[in-house]
Amino acid sequence: MKLARFDNGRIGVVAGSQIVDVTEALGLDPDEWPPVAPVRLISDFDRLRPVLEQAAATGTPVPLSEVTLRTPVPWPNKVVAFPVNYHAHGAEMGAGYRATNQGFFLKPNSSLSGAGEPVVLPDLPGREVHHESELAIVIGKTARDVSRADWRDYVFGYACLLDMVVRGREERVARKAYDTFCPVGPWITTAEDVPNPESLRMQLWVDDELRQDANTRDLVLDIPGMIEMASAVMTLYPGDIIATGTPEGVGPVAGGSKIRIAIDHCGEMNVDVVQGKGGKAEMFAEPYQLVKKA
Repeated sequence: MKLARFDNGRIGVVAGSQIVDVTEALGLDPDEWPPVAPVRLISDFDRLRPVLEQAAATGTPVPLSEVTLRTPVPWPNKVVAFPVNYHAHGAEMGAGYRATNQGFFLKPNSSLSGAGEPVVLPDLPGREVHHESELAIVIGKTARDVSRADWRDYVFGYACLLDMVVRGREERVARKAYDTFCPVGPWITTAEDVPNPESLRMQLWVDDELRQDANTRDLVLDIPGMIEMASAVMTLYPGDIIATGTPEGVGPVAGGSKIRIAIDHCGEMNVDVVQGKGGKAEMFAEPYQLVKKA
């Protein structure tokens, strides 16, 4: 099943090139603040699934081209991200550490955006903003101290994710925290429809240039390991998002570009890049140029 959030926060089921609005049938309020309707759906999914399936079967389909896709879970308790989780990416960045010994960091909810929304570049002369293609793991139930053997019991689904970053040596979270710097989508594919998440091909293009092409089987810290590590430190809640880390091939984007990310069984997300006028910060005043390692 593919679950999407669209327009003003409505919830829909995607089938092919169409979407069926199931918001009212599920008793969800798309206008509530904070926008936790998707978290309620994920938390109560087993109970709500028969209602959802009936609403999807009897509702009126609308072409996806007529709606604006938003980020599927705009208000998770947290977004957990694992840096340097592919050896080849670590080599290109000259990083001597990996996710296995470095751990994770958190991105703010305010950085989340959707497939129908552009990445807005901050106005930072002398700095590049780079794309990082990643798999998003959406947690389905409260989890603490999860063993590797039980990791599947806690996953609700998967999506495409872009971890945008201002290149530099400042604190990682600050460089990745700008609004729109965490597009997720185009929808969540529930876990039963992703047969082998530990072997998913992921590709990313900027305009027509293929820049990243990798497989989740090459992760340094694998999906069971990420869930085990994160849940050993903190409680994971329904709707929490884990970003698995990016493979080699990261590079700059500019206003006017289009980023396309595709992951097996998870769909394809196309995101426009626009140049913004704000976002200046003193910590980014000094120019920085990344020199990739051969």
